[in-house]
Amino acid sequence: MSEAAQPAEALVRAVRAAGVADERLLQAVRATPRAAFVPAAHCADAYRDVPLPIGHGQVTTQPSLSAMMIDGLGLSGDEHVLEIGTGLGFQTALLAALAADVVTVEMRPDIAERARRNLAAQGLRNIELRVGDGSGGVPDRAPYDAVVVSAAFPEVPAPLAAQLRPGGRLVQPIGPGGREQVVSFLRTERGLEPWRTLTPACFVRLRGRYGFSS
Repeated sequence: MSEAAQPAEALVRAVRAAGVADERLLQAVRATPRAAFVPAAHCADAYRDVPLPIGHGQVTTQPSLSAMMIDGLGLSGDEHVLEIGTGLGFQTALLAALAADVVTVEMRPDIAERARRNLAAQGLRNIELRVGDGSGGVPDRAPYDAVVVSAAFPEVPAPLAAQLRPGGRLVQPIGPGGREQVVSFLRTERGLEPWRTLTPACFVRLRGRYGFSS
């Protein structure tokens, strides 16, 4: 194992301990340098399994929680994925390693620009980053094979459900913000149906036209 890979092994162990067994996902965690996706002031904590502040009262998603959410999508490698809430791009990079391409939406322009630089520095070319209201999805790139939402709302916004291809999966924290159940949904002929509850968690609120107004 290379010296550069050793710090990431702590995250791999945390992801395994959270119940993730997908070797492709574990390898993506191992190969994606989280230190490249956190503020410089927090690089010393990059390989701890903890959320880190990124400004505007926001934090990164805990790596093991990101991995559990991605695992809930059941990606095989050829999916067209929508991510709501780019943050600084670590979860986006994991998705890009596991899917054909990723469309990701970040509401705050300054955070989006930092994510864009982080992702470009890693040479990732199968990502389209948009700035805007993620609660409405990105209809001009729909339908998606998988959707992951990194913010909480009591229900799945109707546009996100509508943009998911039949047979696709959507993972979202369901709750008021700060006390959620992360749920994996399956799009069936009858609509979006809960498939599996992944874990309790605490997320910021999903804000926007189809989320919380304030």
